[in-house]
Amino acid sequence: MQRKKDFSKDKALEELVIEIKSVVKVNKGGRQRRFSATVVVGDRKGLVGIGTGKANEVPDAIKKAIQDANKNMIKIPLIDGRTVAHEAIGTSGAARVIIKPAAAGTGVIAGGSVRAVLELAGVRDIVSKSLGARTKLNMATAAINALKSIKTPEEVARLRGKSVEEILG
Repeated sequence: MQRKKDFSKDKALEELVIEIKSVVKVNKGGRQRRFSATVVVGDRKGLVGIGTGKANEVPDAIKKAIQDANKNMIKIPLIDGRTVAHEAIGTSGAARVIIKPAAAGTGVIAGGSVRAVLELAGVRDIVSKSLGARTKLNMATAAINALKSIKTPEEVARLRGKSVEEILG
């Protein structure tokens, strides 16, 4: 069993609230209203995480979401500290997100919650396209899944039993 690293001790993490919505549970005595928050946390240097939280008050829901995001942090390999190594597709529910590396100076071409995830991950040059559902949580999770699937040239070379020079051409 692999233990997850706890990145919550790092003080350089930034938080960005993607969505706050009111959710209702119907009980025998009437409707019970609570708030659900979705938050992205990152250090703009390759660490990023997404979390959700639910509570009776908005600040408490945000606090829970931040704690959840800190538990779900992933480290992504950045090429030259600005872009990803190759194209990747991530899915979550009916949402699909395609991310492609871009030339220096392109910027982050992404919309909605995908932009938030990529910016807090530290990606500066990237092109993305969102397909399917436009749910904020599913789009952000799909972006995280796409980032998770990215491999460095060193990993690809090791998997194929070749040198990095052969992989890069």
